Amino acid sequence: MLEKIKISASIVLYNTPDEALRKAVQWFLNAPFKVKLFLIDNSPVRKESTLLDHPDIVYIFNNSNMGYGKAHNIALKKVVAESDYHMVLNPDIEMTNETLEACIVYMYQNVNIGLLMPKVLYPDGQLQYLCKMMPTPFDLIMRRFIPGFLKPVFQKRMDAYELKHKNFNETMEIPNLSGCFMLLRCEAIKTVGFFDENFFMYLEDTDLSRRINSQYQTIYYPKVSIIHHYEKGSYKNYKLLLYHIRSAFYYFSKWGWLLDSSRNTINRLLK
Repeated sequence: MLEKIKISASIVLYNTPDEALRKAVQWFLNAPFKVKLFLIDNSPVRKESTLLDHPDIVYIFNNSNMGYGKAHNIALKKVVAESDYHMVLNPDIEMTNETLEACIVYMYQNVNIGLLMPKVLYPDGQLQYLCKMMPTPFDLIMRRFIPGFLKPVFQKRMDAYELKHKNFNETMEIPNLSGCFMLLRCEAIKTVGFFDENFFMYLEDTDLSRRINSQYQTIYYPKVSIIHHYEKGSYKNYKLLLYHIRSAFYYFSKWGWLLDSSRNTINRLLK
């Protein structure tokens, strides 16, 4: 059964060094499926690497930084009609073939799942809380701009947003899953559409996850785990912070700032 399943994946590059990419490329290409890996390069200079010399790798150099979702869409539009599943990956993901196989088998057995994310760990084994409620404007402002000495005042709200009251050892349906690893059913993408290209960077994963959740299950699957070398770029880089703010304005203009009845319904079910 496994050898007949067609899996594609895409990784967006931006001045990504080989050492940061090598593990992700190697484990995916060794998976027990029919695979095709797209490396979509938004860097200013074309990548020269022996990593690209593989028949199952498609390298696309954009010669411009077109944004995260738009770059992944290049691959998605090429494969959505022929792949069974497509993986949206960050280059800093580590996992095993057994983990990928378990995720695919679970989706294969549960045909209403449109999106799946396994348990995500830091390199030291600590859990990353990447399952979240649907954001309100206050949630995003609180997480990014409230000074450290005030954070204890809002800790209960921040913990609720990251669903820390949930059991992260149990399979759950979560409407807002991280874009660091998105295992997508291609049939779901045909139904709800691709990444919204009005997001340059940040919140495009929340938007897509929400759209998939409106018609399919979006599942957190902790039976297996991956490692994510997570860096909060917008906390360290002023330009990335501006991208984050611009995406937040677009997201809430699209879905609703204070008045978002579907957000309220979704979040009530997560409490």
